[in-house]
Amino acid sequence: MGQPLQSKRLSRYPFPTSAAVSAAMRANRKRDTGPEVRLRSLLHSHGLRFRANADVSVPGLHVRADIVFRRQRVAVFVDGCFWHSCRWHGTRPRMNTHYWLPKLRYVAARDRKVKHLLTLAGWRVVRLWEHIPPERAVDLVQKALVVG
Repeated sequence: MGQPLQSKRLSRYPFPTSAAVSAAMRANRKRDTGPEVRLRSLLHSHGLRFRANADVSVPGLHVRADIVFRRQRVAVFVDGCFWHSCRWHGTRPRMNTHYWLPKLRYVAARDRKVKHLLTLAGWRVVRLWEHIPPERAVDLVQKALVVG
């Protein structure tokens, strides 16, 4: 799939510009974010059963998806607008750009690689932005479940 991704260690970690920025970044959750929890709750209320924050392993890839339907081979990722560079709501950092811009490019490239490898292995990948209304997100997941 082209050139390999760069190392996770892109450049030296930047010094926070303020205590408030540092606290805000520390408060970002890796799992169980608000959009994820709302989506899981709605999926469950629709009678769908799944694994949350579950491992998916295929040749050349080991990834943790936000929601996994193993039997149907559907992996759902709920992407934050900043971290995954949403074209509508993603903001570009003004400080420490030497660190953040390559990091955000790496995340986007990793997302493409994950989708590609999971698709090659027969999985359906649903990537949802955090700003999508939860009811719309449920519809998209349900459509992926009935395909195939």
